[in-house]
Amino acid sequence: MRWVATYIGFLRAINLGAKRKFPQDAIRAAVEAAGGTDVETYLNTGNVRFDTRLRSRARIERTLEDAFEADRGFAVPTIVFTPTQLREIADRAASFGHGGRHYVSLLKESPSAAAVAEVEALASAEEVARVSGRAVHLLLGANYHQARLTNAVIERHLGVATNRNLTVIEALADKWAR
Repeated sequence: MRWVATYIGFLRAINLGAKRKFPQDAIRAAVEAAGGTDVETYLNTGNVRFDTRLRSRARIERTLEDAFEADRGFAVPTIVFTPTQLREIADRAASFGHGGRHYVSLLKESPSAAAVAEVEALASAEEVARVSGRAVHLLLGANYHQARLTNAVIERHLGVATNRNLTVIEALADKWAR
């Protein structure tokens, strides 16, 4: 039997408007068509757990992105983590002791130290960004929709990212990264 590993994929910019629909059943089918097995989805925001024989994270992401574009007709940037990495992201959140809104931007690539310093310097009394590996913890005030630190800002400084609230990150870690 060949080596198989579990990954958790986060799809960016789906189900936003009429032209970027990607239902859960179609995501599962596309992951299976790309060679994934034991595929599960969670919520309709582009969270998918799967097993694969591929070993390279970059190759896994590229394979999924090719399958998603073939299925949907539009590009779907995809960011994958191992269950252990996802658990670490969820556990790291507790160390911040933040009582407000907490979102996590998941990065496709590891940022440079200079880029991290640039993003963390954007902090204000109401909003803070803490970069930990390929995760940016956005510690925000009460209204996410008025925040200055958004996933778009993170992408301008650190590259392709997708954003989830901490509740979803913790739920996925509890479900798929025990």
